[in-house]
Amino acid sequence: QVQLVESGGGLVQAGGSLRLSCAASGIIFSINSMGWYRQAPGKQRELVATVTSSGGRPNYSDSVKGRFTISRDNADNTVDLQMRSLKPEDTAVYYCNAEGVRLWRWGQENDYWGQGTQVTVSS
Repeated sequence: QVQLVESGGGLVQAGGSLRLSCAASGIIFSINSMGWYRQAPGKQRELVATVTSSGGRPNYSDSVKGRFTISRDNADNTVDLQMRSLKPEDTAVYYCNAEGVRLWRWGQENDYWGQGTQVTVSS
């Protein structure tokens, strides 16, 4: 069974920084993409940033480009999100995502989500 364990988050003033971390645990052969999504109250869940195992250019939402940096460690199956210059509109529950997870070489691919961590930015 694969679990995504998130850490970080909390309350910060506008302009501040926070770092989110996520680790995928379990017997994992490969993960295609890992990333972060967020959901603010009354809104749909939206992509924040993702990065593939091939090390290609990360994908960021326009709202966080230049402020957030995603990094991934394929060996440890971890993904971090460094958030800088935070704004009140960044307030949301942030979810870690692992897409295309194989438990063995020829196994089917599944997607997993973390339980979410709250990020609150005060003005």
